[in-house]
Formats: sequence, C-alpha cells, structure tokens
Amino acid sequence: MRRDLLAWLVVGLVVLGACGGGQEVSPSGVQVPGDPELGRDAIAAYGCTACHAVPGVPGNHTEVGPPLAGLAQRRVIAGRLPNTPENVAAWVRRPQEIDPGNVMPDLDVTPEDAEHIAAYLYTLR
Repeated sequence: MRRDLLAWLVVGLVVLGACGGGQEVSPSGVQVPGDPELGRDAIAAYGCTACHAVPGVPGNHTEVGPPLAGLAQRRVIAGRLPNTPENVAAWVRRPQEIDPGNVMPDLDVTPEDAEHIAAYLYTLR
C-alpha cells in the first residue's frame, strides 16, 4: 500500500514537472512565466509598436527600435544582456537604468506587465 502511494506521488511530480509548474514553455523551449495573451495586450497598451514591429500586435509598426520578430531566438538583448525571460522583463521595465541614454524610454511598465510582455515576445520565432 505504501509503495503504491509512493509510486503515485512520483508519477504526480513527474506530470507536474512536465507541465512546467504553471509556466508557459516558449517555442524555443524556455519556460517563461506570464501570460502571452496578456503580454500582447500590454504591448499594444504601452504603445510599443510606435517604435517596434511586433508580429501579432496591431499598431503603427515602425522601426525606430529593432523589430521584435524572432526575439526568442536571439542570444542577447539590448546589445549586451543574455536573452533570458528575466532580462527581457527587466529591460522592458527599466531600459534607462540598464543602459542610460539609450533611445528606449522608461514607460513605467509594471512588473506583472513586463512578465506578460516577455512571455509574448518568447512566442515569436
């Protein structure tokens, strides 16, 4: 009986681990916290398409900043940060703190919105 319970517990933990523990798994295979759909909405709400071409987000797709298609496949962001979901969220929240004087403005993005934005950007191949 105790052995059966242990076996079921192990199976449950394996299944939970395979599901990512509630996190999205991007096409690049990276687990990303946040909700991509909320991220797409946040990208539109913060006006990111005023400077970036962002697939799947309506708006004026200009190229003041780099196009964000394929962001999940890039090795670095902001010219020097390793491309991780945490660094993408930090960059979205505080670009001037990370690289003072760059052209990306601080838009007072909330931590939650930054996480959702990173989740959406990680869906882009």
